[in-house]
Amino acid sequence: MKYVIAIDQSTQGTKAVLFDETGSLKGRADRKHRQIVNGKGWVSHDLTEIYENTILTVKEIMNRFDLKRENVAAVGISNQRESTAVWNQNGDPLAPSVVWQCSRAAKIADRFVNSSSVIYEKTGLPLSPYFPSAKMAWLIENVSIKEPYCLGTMDSYLIYRLTNGRSFLTDYSNASRTQLFNLHTLEWDQELCHMFGIPVAALPTVCDSNSCFGYTDFEGYFDFPVPIYGVMGDSHAALFGQGCHMPGQAKVTYGTGSSIMMNAGTSFIKSSAGLATSLAWGINGRVEYVLEGNINYAGAVISWLKNEMGLIRFDEETEELVKKANQDDTAVLIPAFTGLSAPYWREDARAMILGMSRTTGRAEFVKAAVESIAFQVADVLTAMEKDSKKILKELCADGGPVNNRYLMQFQSDISNIRMRVSKQEELSAIGAAYMAGIAAGIYDRDKIFANINYNNYNSHMEIDSRNQKRNRWKEGVDLVCKNVGGFE
Repeated sequence: MKYVIAIDQSTQGTKAVLFDETGSLKGRADRKHRQIVNGKGWVSHDLTEIYENTILTVKEIMNRFDLKRENVAAVGISNQRESTAVWNQNGDPLAPSVVWQCSRAAKIADRFVNSSSVIYEKTGLPLSPYFPSAKMAWLIENVSIKEPYCLGTMDSYLIYRLTNGRSFLTDYSNASRTQLFNLHTLEWDQELCHMFGIPVAALPTVCDSNSCFGYTDFEGYFDFPVPIYGVMGDSHAALFGQGCHMPGQAKVTYGTGSSIMMNAGTSFIKSSAGLATSLAWGINGRVEYVLEGNINYAGAVISWLKNEMGLIRFDEETEELVKKANQDDTAVLIPAFTGLSAPYWREDARAMILGMSRTTGRAEFVKAAVESIAFQVADVLTAMEKDSKKILKELCADGGPVNNRYLMQFQSDISNIRMRVSKQEELSAIGAAYMAGIAAGIYDRDKIFANINYNNYNSHMEIDSRNQKRNRWKEGVDLVCKNVGGFE
């Protein structure tokens, strides 16, 4: 029996996920890492902790199934995307990573407002501190580092460390999210790198997503190295794992934040509705594009209810509480804790709850929080339909929050769309594993995706009720944006 290991390096932790030669998920090992948040709200991760957890999870899954190195045919990697790292040629981190949620580089992004249209034309991305271009500039300007050094996203850092510095590479999907990669020339853009003060020599070489990214023995744990074959950003890996390989197919990954992504085919689509255009992947010299909208707070809203507000003890409590809530309560939560991302792109906005009445209690507050996730996704879907000129009838879904049946039904209702909810949670890992296994000759691309099974949710909400709820949400978003800085 041959196996594929997918390393899924996400915002909250790192997993090693094991798949057999039929593509079936056999098990996983998890390690969480610290969320380092300072008094300014800056969010960081310890890169050494993440790398050590990567090694530990692989050892754990191998030991649990009593596997030998010769059982492992390939390794795939999916990763949190815009989080940005800097390290020296020995692989030693020169600073904690700047996590994708962190807006510390806002003032740097503001310098280039007059060039925002040029940046978008080249990269498909709206100017924002969300992306690594400004994050890298912040690291260069604020951390004592000397050349030569390496800059990259989490995939590049892990590949570099896993291969002992022999491979300094990234794939098209991750490169396209840096705001430094030209989607037309498919190269690092010299003008943009100069604008942000990023040395091109400090950036990784860009490869197809199904390339061989080098070999690793996991710090000597394997007797001889295993190839790293499939690398993609986590949202792109989930799109691939969902089988959304045709133009017009779309998925949402509910994680700490959420990525809503639609396969746009082989042509660049310019968004006029606040979305980003990126590369889905590159396979055998052919790239495909995606339209995408990202929201900062999906599962993070539930974490906020638990950790900061103390309204729940476990994530699973939310579904039962929402069922007990007064369904006519009008409370709406706009979770702009660190700004609003797609399709609004207002990093200066801040959270607000409005429409509360005397009936608003704990259950109703939780209901407003859960529904805020679906409202944000619905806004992105509306923008996606506008840009693509296609009406979306179906949306594939994955991620931990899909276990909340109320959320999935409400998403279907408020978006008027059929939800195809994967019964497997590990779609990012599945995408990376299947990409790696196909490249290694273990899996047949035409057959392997039959392993994905779904639960379906269909919209039942009356159109008047849907319009009323969405209008109330829009009023809240407008109020949040209008009152930035106006609460003194």
